[in-house]
Amino acid sequence: MNHTASSLPTIVQEIADEMAARSDRGEVASYIPELASVHNRRFGLVVVDADGKVAAAGDSEMPFSIQSISKVFTLTLALGLVGDKLWERVGREPSGSPFNSIVQLEYERGKPRNPFINAGGSR
Repeated sequence: MNHTASSLPTIVQEIADEMAARSDRGEVASYIPELASVHNRRFGLVVVDADGKVAAAGDSEMPFSIQSISKVFTLTLALGLVGDKLWERVGREPSGSPFNSIVQLEYERGKPRNPFINAGGSR
């Protein structure tokens, strides 16, 4: 794809079209009730540029459960509120454990190694 003359809406639509054509979609997380009923062919994309212009394509109007991506938004809010002091309470290292393991969190007495540790996970 040559995007030098393309506009943002065109690029976003090209990405959505490419994803719609792909057959390697994987499986949804059937153990999470909010995701179990979602069809694996769903794909939506919305991009907002620095000027506030919005480009959307695919299933972008479909409501969806954000699950763990909410951790990124929460981290951003926390950094905005307390700045670098946050890193005194939360680490920035990989845990080396599966996403749903709280073993490392228990071992380090509640101080997460990184802001994306799944504190609601199971062993």
